[in-house]
Amino acid sequence: MGANSSSIAELANNSYLQRLAGTETISENDPFWNQLLSFSFTTHTNGTDTQLLEEATLSISKSLTGLWTVLTLGGVGNKATQQGDLSSPLANRSLLLLLVLSNLSNRPENPNPYRQSIMSFRNTQDNTAIQSPNSYCFQINFNSLYTALYEQQKSDQATLLLYTLLHQNPNVRTYVLARTDVENLVLPILETLYCVEERNSHHVYMALIILLILTEEDSFNRSVHEVILKNITWYAERVLTEISLGSLLVLVVIRTVQYNMTRTRDKYLHTNCLAALANMSAQFRSLHQYAAQRIISLFALLSKKHNKVLEQATQSLRGPVGAEENSPVPDYAQDLNVIEEVIRMMLEIINSCLSTSLHHNPNLVYALLYKRDLFEQFRTHPSFQDVMQNLDMVISFFSHRLEQAGADLSVERVLEVIKQGAVALPKDKLKKFPELKFKYVEEEQPEEFFVPYIWSLAYNSTAELYWNPQQVQLFTMDSS
Repeated sequence: MGANSSSIAELANNSYLQRLAGTETISENDPFWNQLLSFSFTTHTNGTDTQLLEEATLSISKSLTGLWTVLTLGGVGNKATQQGDLSSPLANRSLLLLLVLSNLSNRPENPNPYRQSIMSFRNTQDNTAIQSPNSYCFQINFNSLYTALYEQQKSDQATLLLYTLLHQNPNVRTYVLARTDVENLVLPILETLYCVEERNSHHVYMALIILLILTEEDSFNRSVHEVILKNITWYAERVLTEISLGSLLVLVVIRTVQYNMTRTRDKYLHTNCLAALANMSAQFRSLHQYAAQRIISLFALLSKKHNKVLEQATQSLRGPVGAEENSPVPDYAQDLNVIEEVIRMMLEIINSCLSTSLHHNPNLVYALLYKRDLFEQFRTHPSFQDVMQNLDMVISFFSHRLEQAGADLSVERVLEVIKQGAVALPKDKLKKFPELKFKYVEEEQPEEFFVPYIWSLAYNSTAELYWNPQQVQLFTMDSS
């Protein structure tokens, strides 16, 4: 600041700071301001310095600490920071503040103006007159907003803002769905889901919900299969030199389901993954052979798990060997019910694709025929008989045509027979089912999830601020 030097230890007795924090009104022309700004001392660069500053000025006013933080925004500290924080500290702090403010109480009798603004703002390119029932509507350049959103999707707060806009602002949602470069937005979201072990569970959940919201629209489900991608470097299981965005989306969502089955076992994550696949299933087009294989592989994994739980349930009815008389018995019936619900959903997804776009997906038919024995045990199962009818018919029809084509057929020849058979298959013999459509609905009290989540982001992303860990009550330090 100026020529006079001061240390943190001397702040508590600084007469100018005491006057600033006092009740006396100070004129804007008072020489006091020149004297106050003539003091200088080293800018704090981490949370420890901030803590010392807070303790030193506690006897004057806590507001001075906040004032100093504003003046020296951008220091780096001892808490882990998001990658984007270092390049755009003010933008990131502003975003965190916006998220905090927009998630304050919002009741009909006392609406939250920040939430109302987020729900209603419009594109500057929209020349129609603003006819809004509230006074919170404003305009912003949607192209710049879209670019910023996809460039920053690796951060929790950017993903959370994208979710908020897609879910609550119909103008933004319409704009995003109309973009011809939707891969720019979807790819970083898929990478977040793919790197599930490196992300916190909340970030993964929000990325998945964004996909679910997007897949509610048929136009999105069609367009993702028209975008061809080259060399997806972050996908490590297999080299993908060329694949459609739609097939990649299927691969990543199925991988998320499999990860959840073996690790977290979160029922809601399962439900939302399968809902996104179900929404897409009627528009599957030219599924990549690996994506088709993974769909059937997931069913194989579910089938194996079903048989294991069924065996455990049967064993428990006979009485476990060596178990005490009053020892608790696991609820295998409930486990069996859950796994059968998931199996039925997978069968409905496969059936939806076969019923509406079989001729567009020879690779899925190939994978289905290759693993046809998997489905045998479910043909007479009361929970699956109806949905198995179409799969049975498709398997029988194409199996017969392959038998007629001869033995020892190459992969290319099998695919050729499938493509020819798809034209000859009598579609009227396939049973019609209601279209699979799922819509994301927020919980009744969403603030119980979002408020602690947002404040944990604020805590972990503002290293230059000192937060007293002893005063944190909204979230546990382990979950932050």
